Amino acid sequence: MADTYDLIVLGSGPGGYVAAIRAAQLGLKVAIVERERLGGICLNWGCIPTKALLRTSEIYHYMQNAEAYGLSVSNVAFDLAKVVDRSRKVAGQLNAGVKGLMKKNKITVVEGFGTITAKGKLKVTQGDKTTELAAKDIIIATGARARDLPFAPADGERIWTYRHAMVPPAMPTKLLVIGSGAIGVEFASFYNDMGADVTIVEMLDRILPVEDAEVSEFMLKALTKQKMTILTGAGVEKIDKRADGVRATIKGKDGKVTTADFSHVIVAIGIVSNTENIGLEALGVKSERGAILTDTYGRTNVDGIWAIGDVAGAPWLAHKASHEGVVAAEAIAGYKGVHPMEKWNIPGCTYSRPQVASVGLTEAKARESGRKLKVGKFPFIGNGKAIALGEAEGFVKTIFDEATGELLGAHMVGAEVTELIQGYVVARQLETTEAELMQTVFAHPTLSEMMHESVLSAYGRAIHF
Repeated sequence: MADTYDLIVLGSGPGGYVAAIRAAQLGLKVAIVERERLGGICLNWGCIPTKALLRTSEIYHYMQNAEAYGLSVSNVAFDLAKVVDRSRKVAGQLNAGVKGLMKKNKITVVEGFGTITAKGKLKVTQGDKTTELAAKDIIIATGARARDLPFAPADGERIWTYRHAMVPPAMPTKLLVIGSGAIGVEFASFYNDMGADVTIVEMLDRILPVEDAEVSEFMLKALTKQKMTILTGAGVEKIDKRADGVRATIKGKDGKVTTADFSHVIVAIGIVSNTENIGLEALGVKSERGAILTDTYGRTNVDGIWAIGDVAGAPWLAHKASHEGVVAAEAIAGYKGVHPMEKWNIPGCTYSRPQVASVGLTEAKARESGRKLKVGKFPFIGNGKAIALGEAEGFVKTIFDEATGELLGAHMVGAEVTELIQGYVVARQLETTEAELMQTVFAHPTLSEMMHESVLSAYGRAIHF
């Protein structure tokens, strides 16, 4: 006899566990199925532990440059095992927090690999034990995994995915990072600050290619200044493993093929949705390029089957997954205040040094729309708080529709911009125009003043630059 629920959530990442909590808040009887650890990849092997590592490298960088702040520090060093251990403890603490949230909200946690056997039915297998579950609705929140190079699959020894890069057995001496999206640039930043010689290879013509072109250009200069080697318009054609490292064959933008030796390789060329062996094919659930197709509430083409998060396609962001989880749970519960998922206002953040944050349209995309624009830009060097922090490199850029004053996009690069971007996200959600932003009082001295100045700059009214 199957255990019966109102809702079963398959996967407990930032989409799954949030969906389960919201559904429980709305009075549904909920079970969540997880094959590994509650919190999914983001909490255990992604967003959170990587930020713990990056915090360590940031402090290490400051220690090495203490003299700039009038401080004297000698014999600066690190213990890699302790650095990794701190990161794992942070993940462990949050994993325990999710367990507590499940208990608080009376959500049944079922451990094991879940497979949908029919509409409203799910089988969970763990070792020799099999559990049958039933529910009117099932949310698929199985996430995604790192994409391998077809000619050089990750082995955890010399060729790493993000998961291996978070628990390195030894510090790379010469590191090759393939791919310059957020994951690639973050790991490049961490290992470079910890002393590795880092090379980034990007197939497209600029790094962080989804960002505004001016941000990409700034980051190229900033990372090059940090002594990274950046190869754009280039591709890795072959990797030969050796006892002491790897030899990579790289084709440059000029077509010239060269070889170079590295101690380790991090492959950051995208992700693959986890849709295999969970029963989707038999049910006829539609997908496209590996991602499950859904409507704006998370419904698939099969009644009672929903999908959220990375498994449902781009953007592959934890906060997008969480919001989708809330929307789906509210739709399932018949909540009157449910709203469709809108992807036009999802911020993106890269936690490198310097940080990158953005929301909305890039300048190029805004111009492609045929609108006349007002574009403002304000540099960190013009901000008193940035100078006092010793973080005077970077800028804030805002893009407005000239005719309506609509804030079309905002793009930032520099210290703590991942914390600042939410101000623009809220402004866009409230359909704020340049007038309201200009009339808003920003605290002084703060980095947020640059947001104000960037808006003023778009209309020729910047005060401090």
